[in-house]
Amino acid sequence: MKRRFFTLDVFTKKKFSGNPLAVVLEPDGLDMPAMQTIAREFNHPETVFVFPPADKGSRAALRIFTPAAELPFAGHPTVGTAVLLAILDGAKTAREFILEEKLGHVFCRFEPGTAESGHIRFAIPSLPVLAGELPGAKEIAAALSLNPDDIGCDGILPARWSAGFPFSLVPLKGLDAAARCRPDSSSFERVFGIDGPGRVYAFCTQPAEPGHDIHARMFAPGMGIAEDPASGAAIAALSGLITASGRYSDGEHDLHIEQGYEMGRPSLIELGLSLRGGRLVSATIGGSAVVVTEGTIDA
Repeated sequence: MKRRFFTLDVFTKKKFSGNPLAVVLEPDGLDMPAMQTIAREFNHPETVFVFPPADKGSRAALRIFTPAAELPFAGHPTVGTAVLLAILDGAKTAREFILEEKLGHVFCRFEPGTAESGHIRFAIPSLPVLAGELPGAKEIAAALSLNPDDIGCDGILPARWSAGFPFSLVPLKGLDAAARCRPDSSSFERVFGIDGPGRVYAFCTQPAEPGHDIHARMFAPGMGIAEDPASGAAIAALSGLITASGRYSDGEHDLHIEQGYEMGRPSLIELGLSLRGGRLVSATIGGSAVVVTEGTIDA
């Protein structure tokens, strides 16, 4: 059966940058192994399959796959799929709608761009929680091919946080350490593979470009992602760590996070934080996406 699909570049306004995404619009009859096989064939960081929603008030239900596993929630598939559906619906002005993901309902706001692009901001469906401790700086550094004194920045220490999907969050001294960061195959999974394949979000507060707040890289080789150009689910988890660090006072804060620079796929993710009484009460993730290809896959 021929099934219609699109690919998009996400967390960017420019084609051939950002994080690539495949979206399959006609998945009827596909079981989980078949969807996983198609995701491996596309070999993008994620592939989305768009189903009719369970609730009448929702626009669609999404199932999200990396080349190796299904995810309950992910940021760049949410942004890219939401932009695509709004474009296909012919939206010419701002609109709001709901996407259903395994983690829960995701409330999205669309702002039109060109005929092939747009911007989405969505509320993260689950606030981040501390998901456990990590080994010491020596073990973390070795697993990332770094030195122990590369670990930590501005008083922020490594920790595991989850906004529905746990990540090992590793602060780094600066851009030099970020450039040298890479998984060590002999120890990465032993150090970070706590509840499945290791997922590391390494970041520093020294951005490469003026006006940005955080520079980041994400590694999940056990999930088929050697490195991810942009990671919305990791940023949702990061919102918990940076809030707990005490860096931000009560009120509204907008951060711009750059990622994918070392890969030649520059991405820009917007993180909105709302704090009350020293606690995070809501967070949003935003970014743009642009359609790159359209076609059919026989599967």
